[in-house]
Amino acid sequence: MEFRLLGTVSVDTRRGPLPLGPAKRRSLLAALLLSANTPVPMGRLTACLWDDEPPSQARGVIQGHVSRLRALLTEGDAEAYGVELLTAGDAYALRLPETLLDAQRFEELLTLAREQRDPADAVLMLGDALALWRGPALGGAFAGPPLQAAAHSLEESRLSAVEQLALAYGRLGEHHRAAAVLRTEAVAHPLRESLSAALMTALYQAGRQSEALDWFHRTRRLLADELGIDPGRELADAYGLILRGDPVPELLAARPKPTPKPEADPVRPPVPPRPALVPAEAHADLLPRAPRGFHGRGAELAALGRAAAGEAPVCLVTGPAGVGKTALALWWAHRNADAFPDGRLFADLHGFSDTGEPSVTEVLREFLLALGVPPRRIPESAPAAAALFRTLTDRLRLLVVLDNARDSATVRTLLPGGADCVTVVTSRHRLEGLIASDAARPVPVGTLDAQDGTALLAGVLGEERVLGEPVAARRLAELCGGLPLALRVTAARLAGRPQWSLAHLADELADERGRLAHLAVDDTGVPAALRLTVQHLPGEAAHHFGRLGHHPGTHFDPYTAAALAGTDPPAAARALERLGAAHLVTETAPGRWELHDLVRLYARDLDPATGPTALTGALDHYIATALAAAETAQPGGEPCFALPEDFRRPSAVRDFADRAEAMDWLAAEREDLARAVTAARAAGLDDRAWRIILLQWPQVVWRSRDNWVPLLYTALECAQAVDDPYAESRVRTLLGWVLSEEGRLVDALTLLEPSPALARRTADRLGEATALVNLAVVQSAQGDLNAALANCARAATLAREEGNPHTEMLALLHLSRTHLSSGDPDRALHVARTALDLGPEHEEAARTSLLHTVSGEAHLALGNKTEALHLLERAADEAESTGYDEGAVRALEALLRVSGRADHRKRHEEAVRRLAGEDR
Repeated sequence: MEFRLLGTVSVDTRRGPLPLGPAKRRSLLAALLLSANTPVPMGRLTACLWDDEPPSQARGVIQGHVSRLRALLTEGDAEAYGVELLTAGDAYALRLPETLLDAQRFEELLTLAREQRDPADAVLMLGDALALWRGPALGGAFAGPPLQAAAHSLEESRLSAVEQLALAYGRLGEHHRAAAVLRTEAVAHPLRESLSAALMTALYQAGRQSEALDWFHRTRRLLADELGIDPGRELADAYGLILRGDPVPELLAARPKPTPKPEADPVRPPVPPRPALVPAEAHADLLPRAPRGFHGRGAELAALGRAAAGEAPVCLVTGPAGVGKTALALWWAHRNADAFPDGRLFADLHGFSDTGEPSVTEVLREFLLALGVPPRRIPESAPAAAALFRTLTDRLRLLVVLDNARDSATVRTLLPGGADCVTVVTSRHRLEGLIASDAARPVPVGTLDAQDGTALLAGVLGEERVLGEPVAARRLAELCGGLPLALRVTAARLAGRPQWSLAHLADELADERGRLAHLAVDDTGVPAALRLTVQHLPGEAAHHFGRLGHHPGTHFDPYTAAALAGTDPPAAARALERLGAAHLVTETAPGRWELHDLVRLYARDLDPATGPTALTGALDHYIATALAAAETAQPGGEPCFALPEDFRRPSAVRDFADRAEAMDWLAAEREDLARAVTAARAAGLDDRAWRIILLQWPQVVWRSRDNWVPLLYTALECAQAVDDPYAESRVRTLLGWVLSEEGRLVDALTLLEPSPALARRTADRLGEATALVNLAVVQSAQGDLNAALANCARAATLAREEGNPHTEMLALLHLSRTHLSSGDPDRALHVARTALDLGPEHEEAARTSLLHTVSGEAHLALGNKTEALHLLERAADEAESTGYDEGAVRALEALLRVSGRADHRKRHEEAVRRLAGEDR
């Protein structure tokens, strides 16, 4: 659970954001959060919710909001997080751990940033702090005077953080980046002289003196015009310094040391002599040989070098099985041997193996012996041995590599004591406990791109063999998913079979059914590495992992994972966190996860028998979620269809806050919905397939020319395969309309003519009405206006009898347009007004825009140019404000017929570009 003040006031839970409702309830929550864990009197709450004389029933209103807020928090499982809304006499208090409040985390990060000696660390912390902001503070709340003051204070803190970030960039010598972050805020706050002065200084330090001076004159003019004052001392001093060409004292004093060459990492200053317990000639070196065939990883090596340059650093190299964590650590250790004159220690902790982990005492004994401690002086207990190890290393410059660590506790015991020692830990787990307790700096390791993967193959097979089949080599790298272990196994198979071509092995790997078998040799390979990771999973995480392998799409969220596994989103979210910590899934965005292809194949093979159940659960989840999206996109509209008889309703369905969020989900999921259709058809679930396609109708209507025809023809095949006239009519109606929008009128007519009769066969009166409307559109375009008028009128009657104003508006819109085409603008205007009079609660932006367009065109035909221009402007504005480019083009085209204004032409050109996809 997370409470947000830095942006829209909201509460995020595992199941999604709580529906807080009206602005005053958000104001109440904001007032309680701003005084978290402290009683807030009724009088202060009243001042926050009303900026003038409060109503007589203000107390009752507040009590009602408190009651509803309590209920929402209970639904969000607040008690599990230690959150409680308490009554304290004539006051209320929201008790919660302050770590759940974004404003509190923001202030903590600012404090930590100020304490950092390394400006690079300060940049990271300030970046994390500013990333917490998602818009103006206390958004969505009714801002009474106390909340206005609080929002202003939070904004001041944010601007101060931006200035600190710019200063830290300056200390690093990254003046261009400092100028970039300052410019954005200086534009937004042009009268804040400190921002302008800092921006001028950053531009000057970046060698952009003329820009700096231009900014001064711009600010000076603005101060004079807006406030009637001259620049203050800070701004004037910056201007004078730039004119004189003087250095900036603060930045010069903090200027970083010269950056070392890329192949060398930072070297620490000399340290005092080693303690007497260690013989002067001792030089510990337990490091294995450098890996052979190592290639690429320039960014990761640089990141490891930066992480190792801090004070008493612990570097945490993490990533999935087989990604090359150990190779990276060893390569870096050998390349930087000179930086550690007192030696290099190495221990494989076997955290993910069948052989069992060595005891901490065994590892410490090996370390102490390497440091020259006589065997008789090595303590037998782990705590005592660890204490001696920390003492001996207190004044050494030593590298310790702890490979394959499974948990943070083991690593902590093995950390050296010296500020000049570096510890590199590799693990398949994120080891967040080590980050929290010892400020370990993560260095995540991902898969290789195709170029580096091909180079790795060449390093084992020889360049001649790879250069002889460059296309096949690249294909092999892609089929191995950039996983170094898979690439090395592939290279080993080819090296032992010189008669094989690379293309032959690529063809074998292309078959998913046998790919993992080809990526295993002897006792090593991808399946073995994954098995050792999976066997350490708790039961719930292992259960979810096995079901994720049957997911038909490329990404998933807790709702999808729950549907696959037959659980609920909170349980799925916990499992995904655990799988993410083990690097079996990757979180690509908050709440959005992916599986590596080879991991997906392994998970799928764990329990093949669960595949059909898991797939059906995922398909029904998509149907339920898309239904919710369609209902939010056009609330109150008729559902697309009846659910299948064996439909398995998910335990929870995602809630969409508004139309924009619903449309964004449909757009983001388009590719995965198409994959789900393919999987459904392969499994013989055509009844699900056509429904998943049809549920995308809000996007189809919104972007009708966005290549929907192939998918809709697939839906038609599915509907015919299950011999469902109801489904066939619905699909034909939508497909015929899309074809008509693409100008394929003959094909559209062929599709649409049977549709009304099919709908009548199943008593689908609203489906029949929509089919008649779409058929009328095509008939009108082909000049058969009488048939079009009759069909539109019949459709309007059906919709009215069924009590469905949405469909009635649609029929009246096209009836009006057809009257206009037939030369009867009076009748067209009357019908359009009838449609608009159905009530604003039934209006939808696209349809309203089109009705205003046809009304404007009717007025033009009647000679009422002034009213026509007014209505067409309104139609264009409505369409543009909601992103309905099709409607914008229609309204602006009508405007251009009677207006030569340049702004109309420009808006029309921009809408046409958007519609063609040039701006997307």
